[in-house]
Amino acid sequence: MLCAISGEAPQVPVLSPKSGSVFEKRLVEAYISEHGKDPVNGEELTSDDLIDIKSQRVVRPRPPTLTSIPSLLSVFQEEWDALALETYTLQQNLAQTRRELSAALYQHDAAVRVIARLTKERDEARDALSKVTVGATRSAAGGEAMQVDSAGLPQAVLERVENTQAALSKTRRKRPVPEGWATSDNISAYKPTESSEPLYPGGRALSVNSTGELALVGGADGVVGVYSIAQKNVLQTLKADGPVTGATWAGEKAVVASSTGSVKVFENGSEVASFASHAGEVTAISVHPTGDILASVGIDKSYVLYDLSANSVITQIFTDAALLSVQFHPDGHLLAAGGSDNQIKIFDVKTGAAAADYAMPGPVKCLFFSENGIFLAAVAAQSTTVSIWDLRSSKETKVLDTGSQINSIFWDYSGQYLLTGGPSGLTVQQFTKSSKAWSEPLRSAVPAVAVAWGSAAQSVVALTQEGAVTVLAQS
Repeated sequence: MLCAISGEAPQVPVLSPKSGSVFEKRLVEAYISEHGKDPVNGEELTSDDLIDIKSQRVVRPRPPTLTSIPSLLSVFQEEWDALALETYTLQQNLAQTRRELSAALYQHDAAVRVIARLTKERDEARDALSKVTVGATRSAAGGEAMQVDSAGLPQAVLERVENTQAALSKTRRKRPVPEGWATSDNISAYKPTESSEPLYPGGRALSVNSTGELALVGGADGVVGVYSIAQKNVLQTLKADGPVTGATWAGEKAVVASSTGSVKVFENGSEVASFASHAGEVTAISVHPTGDILASVGIDKSYVLYDLSANSVITQIFTDAALLSVQFHPDGHLLAAGGSDNQIKIFDVKTGAAAADYAMPGPVKCLFFSENGIFLAAVAAQSTTVSIWDLRSSKETKVLDTGSQINSIFWDYSGQYLLTGGPSGLTVQQFTKSSKAWSEPLRSAVPAVAVAWGSAAQSVVALTQEGAVTVLAQS
């Protein structure tokens, strides 16, 4: 028997049950203490696992004398053979390692190239989005087109904004309630007095002009009707590019937004301008207190300002989220936009800079400033509550729970009555300035997807899901 480690006859032989090999006990114990494995097959092995072998004492042979040349040559030959074999094994291992390293480096380089390409494409897309150009078609000028990049307000427009702000902010807070305005007792007696037949199914847009006589009503079929509240019929029909998402009066002009991204301006029933600034659906529009500046917001994360006196695009400002609602401050120096990221974003109209952000519990579906310029009402999607924000402290000062889902809100000119409408009915929430308290003078079961006040708040106009116009007033 020879030791599997030394190749010599062991003095104290032991047997490994793992590999069945015989070892010199001294050598194998030293190996186990260092590695904890069988030297032959690498399985786990402890000193307790070794089996002693009973054998006669082995007498070591006398070592060969290395004094003769033949014996020296023999030893050198054996050493050379072992060295050559080890060198060959090392060369094989080196070649295999080089192949594995080459493959790993190639995979790493390929991954780096892919990441670099994707990063470049992302940066190019972001840069293109930030520099996107928008076009405005001037139908009145014979189809002349113009391209406008995001920029500050022109000096003429800036002066109009500043002059309007200066004129309105001086008298706003001390302005008395106009004579003949509806009282709380009047409003509490409002009942449905008339209702049209379904005009435009799937309607979402409703706007009543300053006289309270005409209403813009838009539906999913891309048609907007100019409805006479007094005559109870449609006087004119206006055609949009797709389902109507917003409609408003700008003086005598009717402005219509659609899900295709277009904003059209009509005067006396004829289209005088068409804009295609948004890359996607236009979700809401609002008119500036000057009466000739318009704002639109869309799912392309931007708001656009238009000069309706020149039928041109003024500027386009991009944000970090899709915008769902928009409203100008009554003084005209601020613009509030409701985002899909649950934020109300307040912008400086003159510079486009972000002025404030208010957090809401969901995507901001409705916005409306109080006429006193102090409060902002906001409603989140699928919510039954209206959040009242104080612009002076940037805090939510009141939450009005109507008990049913709210689709539309409208603050009256006197700043007293906040009208809400939803699928389960409409309400009027009254704010009393002297006591700073809220009350509810009216709750009606008339369903509404959009609501508006009539002239002097003497009536309420509601648009149903079927596209019918319902008027509530004292009978």
